[in-house]
Amino acid sequence: MGASKTEHFTEKQNQIATIMKALGHPARVAIIEYLLEVNACICGDIVNELPLSQPTVSQHLKELKNAGLIKGNIEGNSICYCIDENVFSILKSYFSNIVLTVNEKRCC
Repeated sequence: MGASKTEHFTEKQNQIATIMKALGHPARVAIIEYLLEVNACICGDIVNELPLSQPTVSQHLKELKNAGLIKGNIEGNSICYCIDENVFSILKSYFSNIVLTVNEKRCC
């Protein structure tokens, strides 16, 4: 079975995988941490916080937005990004279930 055969997995499994893939780069983790710290910002502010070029930061923002982790609103010639609470609620629920299951089951 090829890794691209996502139709063989549930919608929830595909959703979690998409979110995790978006979080699989340290620059994206840094962007999320920055947005949590300031609660909202424009793209230029993010570029000033990371050792990356504007186009690279924009690509990371696009990946985070496509995964639903952040949302953006156009304000003048800038885009104001913030955390999408709904997706983080999904992650919280997912990891809470894992922690509960691991704590209940003792194997190895």
